[in-house]
Amino acid sequence: MKVLLPVFYLPPVSWFSVFAKEESEVVFEQHESFPKQTYRNRTSIYGANGKLSLIIPIHHNGNRLFKDIEISYDENWMKQHWKSIKNAYQSSPYFEFYEDSLEQIYRDKIKFLLDFNLKGLDIVQKIIKTEKAYVLNDEYIKKPELVSYRESFSAKVESGAEMEMYYQTFSDQHGFIKDLSVLDLICNKGPEAATYLKNLTI
Repeated sequence: MKVLLPVFYLPPVSWFSVFAKEESEVVFEQHESFPKQTYRNRTSIYGANGKLSLIIPIHHNGNRLFKDIEISYDENWMKQHWKSIKNAYQSSPYFEFYEDSLEQIYRDKIKFLLDFNLKGLDIVQKIIKTEKAYVLNDEYIKKPELVSYRESFSAKVESGAEMEMYYQTFSDQHGFIKDLSVLDLICNKGPEAATYLKNLTI
């Protein structure tokens, strides 16, 4: 089954479960008009005070296609994001095993958001030992024949995905928060993350 997926920044668990399905042939959408306030340039982690959004600032240069969107480095957001991730997960069971790999995401100033997101995805794939292939689409098709998930994952509405609870570092204070960044799953479930993703039905 061919699926069309948007390219997210350290995507939520529900996105990753669709991506990781063995039967899925994944096509990434790069020609869409860039929509604001989505996971394309934000991710959600579990901080000490609950759900925390990390947002990549965009360089507003008039480009509207997602593949042409440039990242702004006027502020040192990479340092801030990495510090927030460390604070959130340094006490989790598996963070120390993946820390060096995850830090690589924030070492290079990559010009385009698409390339930055794909780098993060490749690093996550190595961590959970998946080798899922993907291709980028050649053009924007309003009503594609393949199964489209362009509008399926909202950063503004609570996820409707059914997810089995797992241990989270701050769940004693705030309870289980579902469908955070795949980072949350990796740091708390470790090697079991891949199996968890395969067993999810989205």
